Amino acid sequence: MIDTRTAPYGIFLLRVALGAMWISHALLKYLVFTIPGFAGFLGSIGMPEALAWPVFLAELIGGILIVLGVYARHVALLLIPVMAAATTVHIPNGWLFSAAGGGWEYPVFLIVASFALWLLGDGAFALRSRPLLFAGKPATA
Repeated sequence: MIDTRTAPYGIFLLRVALGAMWISHALLKYLVFTIPGFAGFLGSIGMPEALAWPVFLAELIGGILIVLGVYARHVALLLIPVMAAATTVHIPNGWLFSAAGGGWEYPVFLIVASFALWLLGDGAFALRSRPLLFAGKPATA
């Protein structure tokens, strides 16, 4: 059962936490690894170094839009390929993200949370919302 009185606030909490995680993921690249360092890492794993700035900006701007609730459900969906690529890098390191080189549990969780937000909607206090393009009647449990 979905409690329609409180569900928008639960989605709001999910949205803010997810957006904060996307922002922190971006800031890690900028403040700790640095963009040149991140670019070098991308090059070392066979990816184009030129992706460093676009990935950083997508995570940062996307995270901010999610927190603010500006088309958050759609932004969350658009960020999934970024984290799917990160997951492929971390799979050889094992499950836990605390493993050397970082495991794949954290990136996969961000993918699932992003997909869940896409399915759920923007929640309470969203600045700009838009329904799913193929939305019909809301699902009821």
